Parts: sequence; C-alpha cells; structure tokens
Amino acid sequence: MKLNITLLFILALFIGCKSSHKTASYDGKSGATKIVNTIHYPQEKHLKNIKQLTFGGDNAEAYWSFDGNKLVFQASNVWNLNCDQIFTMNITDDLSKGAKPQMISTGLGRTTCSYFLPDNKTIIYSSTHLADENCPPVPKKEDYGNKYIWPVYEGFDIFTADINGNQLKQLTFEKGYDAEPTVSPKGDKIVFTSTRTGDLELFTMNLDGSNVQQITDELGYDGGAFFSPDGTKLIFRSSRPKTEEDIKEYKDLLAQGLVQPTNMELYICNVDGSNLTKITNLGSANWAPFFHPSGKKVIFSSNHKTKHSFNLFMINVDGTGLEQITFDTVFDAFPMFSPDGKKIVFSSNRNNNGTHDTNLFIADWVE
Repeated sequence: MKLNITLLFILALFIGCKSSHKTASYDGKSGATKIVNTIHYPQEKHLKNIKQLTFGGDNAEAYWSFDGNKLVFQASNVWNLNCDQIFTMNITDDLSKGAKPQMISTGLGRTTCSYFLPDNKTIIYSSTHLADENCPPVPKKEDYGNKYIWPVYEGFDIFTADINGNQLKQLTFEKGYDAEPTVSPKGDKIVFTSTRTGDLELFTMNLDGSNVQQITDELGYDGGAFFSPDGTKLIFRSSRPKTEEDIKEYKDLLAQGLVQPTNMELYICNVDGSNLTKITNLGSANWAPFFHPSGKKVIFSSNHKTKHSFNLFMINVDGTGLEQITFDTVFDAFPMFSPDGKKIVFSSNRNNNGTHDTNLFIADWVE
C-alpha cells in the first residue's frame, strides 16, 4: 500500500532514532535551530525548474494522466479532510492561495492509490467507503513493541470514477485487501495487490475488472507495482521474510491486517510473473519504484544511505549503477516520469517551514 504520509514521518522517526524531522541547521552562537527552506538542492543535477504544486497538508502519490496534462493524487490534513481522499488537478493549476482541487473520491472512508485510465477521463482508486463510511482506525506502534507498522485494511476495494467525481464502477469484490492499482502504458491491464489468497500478492486484471491473474506467489508483501514503458514488465517492492522468526512475525501481523515495511527490496518480473529478479540488496526500506522512460533504469525512494531521511535514487534494471537523485534532509518519494519523459513529479517535505507538511513538486528532467 502506498501509505498515509503522516505514518511515514513515524517511520523516519522510528528508524532514525532522535534525528530531527525539520529541514534545519543548528546555530552555534545562539543554540537555536534555524529553519532552512530549500526547493532545489545544488546536487540535484537531474532536476531543473522545480515548482511546488501544493501548499500544506499531506499530499502524495501524484500520478500523470496519459496525455500529461493532469495529475491525480491523495491528500489529507487539509481542506477539512478526516483522512486521505483522492483529487485531480491540471499541472498548470495554482493552489498557492488555498484553492481546493476537484475531489474524485466519495469523501467517505479512507482512500489510496489512484491512477488515470487511458481515456484521461476515468480514474481508478482504492477506498474503504463501502465497508465503513468512517475513517478506519490507525494502529498504534506502542501496541506492537514500538515497531513501525502499516495497516492493510480489509475494507479496501478498487473503484473507478470520472474526473468530476461521479462514481462509475466497483472492480473488486473479494473479501480482504484489494488496493494499489496502476495501469499499463499499453492501456490494457491493471496491476494491484490483494490478500485474496491469504498473502499480499500481485495480480493483474483487464480495465473492466475481468480476467484476474495471479502474478506473485512467494510469502511476503508484494506491492506498489508499476508497468515498464512498453508494458511487458513490472517493478515492485517486497518484504520477503526468510528466517523462522521473521516468517512468524510476518504471518502474525498479517493476520491482524498489518505489515512491517522497514525492510523492503525491489524486484522486477515479466508481466506474467516469470523471470523474477531482485535488483536491490540495500537493506532498510526501498520502495515507490518507477521505470525511467528508457525502461533500462528504475527511480525509487530509499533510506538505506541515511536512516532518518528518504531520498530518490536510480538504479539499472540489472542492479548496477546506483545513483542518488535528490538530497532532501527528510523525505522525498513517489517519483513518476511524465508520459513524454520530460518531467518528473514527486512528493517531498522540502520547503515546508519545518512542519510535517508533505507537498507535490514538479520538475524538468535532465539526463
């Protein structure tokens, strides 16, 4: 699941011990903490003309329409939202004065993981609103030995809506968690994560919800999958417990609708699940992967280098050539290249005046 950003702050705190979440520096003379708002770090040579798109709250998982003119994203802690809902905006919209973009979801339950369909008029997303109109409870890590955990709510199902928020169709009806849908650039298939077999596995289906096919079958959380530019491969994150202790912990948490995502690596496979290959072995949390337009590289978020902060990295599909792309001091994630490969959108805590706000940023991509 591509999760609530407030929870990710807890992850950064948990794995970063006492490190500060603020983009800040220490003033040696006064002893005060000085907030440093930065929108573009000098080392970020692949990014140019960075522009902030949202201004407050938790905004994340922004994904492009097929024509490259719009974004769909989830937001919370803004616009009087009780928990995450789905919105769409033009990339030229100005939200700096507090304007509220078009809401796509119902406003009930919790939502996540939205994506455009090829017609640029239909959006697929996950929601718990049929299971319960209220926001589902967020588990407390204090109840689980202070370990960082994600909920995988069994009330999540996958729906479509139009760009005006008119609800069109429910696509999944199985008991348990169905979420994290993304769409092939070929416009023929959806990949998603489901617990319908008792584990968190990847599945594909047609755009109308038919012809469901299981893709992965090894114990562990397989999720956050995206298609390659030619639609023939999938990139995804996975936690694959191996020891008896880790397997027991994974199964016990999953039985309670929970996962622990502090150790995830990236895998690539063919769209039918064949030729499964692990491409990272970095430790920590490596996630939110997306293919470079060439199909030969993957950009992703990781805290393997600095435990208290997440940055974007790029790696070849054979696991070589690791390169750091962003240099934020707290959190960068959810990168996605525009369909023409000329721009990139991502979520970041940069330029937030030391708060926990996560905003959307767009930039020109420089090879």
